[in-house]
Amino acid sequence: MARYGYSQRTVLERDPDLDRTRNLGIIAHIDAGKTTTTERMLYYSGFTRRIGDVDDGSTVTDFLPAERARGITIQSAAITFHWPPGTQGRLGAPLTTPRSLTPHTINLIDTPGHADFTFEVLRSLRILDGAVCILDGVAGVEAQTEKVWHQASSYMIPRIVYVNKLDRDGASFGRTVKEIGARLAGWPAVCQIPWWEGKKGRFVGVGDAIGLRAMKWDEGGDGKAVKVCQLEELEKPGEALGEEIKRARVALVELLSEHDDQIVEKFIEHDEDHLAIPSADIIESLRRCILDGSGAVIPVFAGASFRNIGVQPLLDAVIDLLPGPTERPDPEVSVGSLKGGLNDLLGGRLLPEQTDRDSHKKHKAKKASYLAATSATSTALTRGLEGCALAFKVVNDAKRGVLVYVRVYSGTINRHAPLFNTSLHTTERAPRLLRMHASDAVDIPFISAGQIGVIVGLKYARTGDTLISYHGANHKAGPPSPLSSLQLRPIDVPPPVFFASVEPQSLAEEKHLEEALALLLREDPSLHVSVDDDSGQTLLSGMGELHLEIARDRLVRDFKAKADMGKIEIGYRECVLGSSSKPEKITFDKEIAGKRTKAACNVSVEPAFDLESGVQDSKKIWSTIREGNMVSISIVGMSVDRATIDSPENPLRPHLNTSNLCQALTNGALAALARGPKYCFPMHSTHVRLSVDPSSDIFGPESTLAAFSSAARMATLAALKTVSKETGTALMEPVMHVIVSVDERSLGAVVHDISAARGGHIISLGDNDNDPLNHPHSTTTTAVADEPPRPAIDVGKLYAPPDPFGGSPTMDHQDSRQRNIVARVPLKEMVGYLRHLRSLTGGRGTFVMSVDRFERMGAQREKIVLQELRGL
Repeated sequence: MARYGYSQRTVLERDPDLDRTRNLGIIAHIDAGKTTTTERMLYYSGFTRRIGDVDDGSTVTDFLPAERARGITIQSAAITFHWPPGTQGRLGAPLTTPRSLTPHTINLIDTPGHADFTFEVLRSLRILDGAVCILDGVAGVEAQTEKVWHQASSYMIPRIVYVNKLDRDGASFGRTVKEIGARLAGWPAVCQIPWWEGKKGRFVGVGDAIGLRAMKWDEGGDGKAVKVCQLEELEKPGEALGEEIKRARVALVELLSEHDDQIVEKFIEHDEDHLAIPSADIIESLRRCILDGSGAVIPVFAGASFRNIGVQPLLDAVIDLLPGPTERPDPEVSVGSLKGGLNDLLGGRLLPEQTDRDSHKKHKAKKASYLAATSATSTALTRGLEGCALAFKVVNDAKRGVLVYVRVYSGTINRHAPLFNTSLHTTERAPRLLRMHASDAVDIPFISAGQIGVIVGLKYARTGDTLISYHGANHKAGPPSPLSSLQLRPIDVPPPVFFASVEPQSLAEEKHLEEALALLLREDPSLHVSVDDDSGQTLLSGMGELHLEIARDRLVRDFKAKADMGKIEIGYRECVLGSSSKPEKITFDKEIAGKRTKAACNVSVEPAFDLESGVQDSKKIWSTIREGNMVSISIVGMSVDRATIDSPENPLRPHLNTSNLCQALTNGALAALARGPKYCFPMHSTHVRLSVDPSSDIFGPESTLAAFSSAARMATLAALKTVSKETGTALMEPVMHVIVSVDERSLGAVVHDISAARGGHIISLGDNDNDPLNHPHSTTTTAVADEPPRPAIDVGKLYAPPDPFGGSPTMDHQDSRQRNIVARVPLKEMVGYLRHLRSLTGGRGTFVMSVDRFERMGAQREKIVLQELRGL
């Protein structure tokens, strides 16, 4: 028996070696076992003395009350530990590579798996150097796994895959490997295979294709004791594991030889014997294949974290395969319109971004002058910049205050150092620096490059802000250019897809609610707050119903805001029917503040459903389109060409200016259109024609601009009331432009639901070719975007060990192809649609939407909406 060595938790206050640091993220679909695996990592590293359980609410990383109540991860948690905890040899004969035998610092981030918290994953991915993607051995590659995998590809993050829950009934490692190739668009490199006792018995361990051995864990133990069996012991009669390990090794070497020339040389050196290649060379080859972050080769490992099987070899793989901060590409920065690497900026090598030959010629002189300037100041910049960090997360802690999580990319952030925020152009000091251990923290004197830490006490920093520490910087003026405009690559905030109203329980709570919402938005920029102009409601929008439910709980429990969250009020509109109404002439005659004012105008209204193609009229001197309505003004005796000529023939009185008069009349008409005559909704698609006769509608100095505005409002109201009695009005509803992304097998059900059940109109159906989330090769990073797309993986060529409870079924890969459904759907039908879409698509469907237009309702739909509005 071989046993891992463990020591109690220690906190290193010295600057650790960056080559021995791993900034690691755990990513997966919900309920794949991320938090359970994290708890085992902490236990085996010696950080904790007992194993936390998700069901009991005793985990280290899920420390929020909402997380423990629901048993899910809501916000990402950062924790630092060391692996291996000692320098003893482990797992019997140690591998020849020294990495996994040397203690490393691991900054681990456990991310949420629920699709509603996509932004939480995105801002964690932004600062990671490597990731472990955990798959459920029963469910395979699930929806959120695909989404997060492709998001990680956009950041070029090296990844390995850990197939978890192989102890459960229905677990299928071979099928999952094939799904990795089909859905994640990479070649799975099977490094471990499951060990089922008696071939079809219980799951007891893993076979190691790299080290040509097997590891077995005691049933019911804590997982520290591991029995290592060499290949010779596994080649007994009736024992098929040894032969399968050999097949796995052959397949692994063959796969690596297609992507790495050096392993081909090793293969030839060892007389083309797949089994003779040292395991250290296999590890180095795997490392070279995944360091670019493209996901072309995907190392796959096996285990069952809940049964304490396979976690220690996974930690070894993290150390051996994933990169340290020094092995990652130069961080992308922007200085004004220039983009490049941070080291290029400090070295004076940052060039303007070029897109074509014309821009190259256009910026030729600019490049030369900029190069000269940066060359002259590069030495000063290098010496002056003490630290550069990205704030990737903001948390409001009840005890410690506002915690700003940062990743330092250059230099060092010291305690009490002034930090200049290049996004807000403010300077703040860092009174305390912490190294987080989930909800616990340890004070540290500095945060060095490549490390993740927390700054306490910053008042203004937000998610995505760049913070720099500059020697000798003026507290008010900040650092000199170009450092004052230096920004690290920002974090893209996804658009919200769900809305709900938030109202204070009393007027006294309104200010407190505004402050609480401001804190909530600072923590989570994927939440949006807006005020509806029509209903006056405060609308909170987010990524899903659970997302908004958690936001409401935080408002009430954490921020103590007395507020209620209700359903969204749809902003309907009202439109006139029939033809043009008869002209209404109103004379406004009123004494205001002891001064008599008097003015008159003629108004008629008519439908205007196609505003952009209005007929030009030579008598019309003013026309404008506002809020979906058109207002046209004509003045008797004045044509368009004479409206701007100051001539004796101008019929207006000297105290009236043409443009000011038209603006006053327009304001009056728009005020009347703000409230419909029948349903009290704002008017839409209405054309208001105003006419002023200077001989009868202007009464000398008494005809002020305010009087004309009031006359236009009253006349427009009268015209609307008349047309409402004669031809009636109808309701219009907002129609959304919706793009739904689904796989091929769900296409029919979703199309039928949109067109039949929701009254939508399908515009087009197409392949999801332009969405980077569905194509790991189509990213926002130039290094990957310029590469030609990789061909689809031929699953038939993949190696996958046979599953003990039946062969792997042949997958219909055409069903996994992503399709885009472009449609117009009424907003009312899209409220709460995300949950329904996930039920239709097995959790794989996503959608984005934006307001397209207002459309008139049919009679039956209008009747239903009016009944709902009246509470019938």
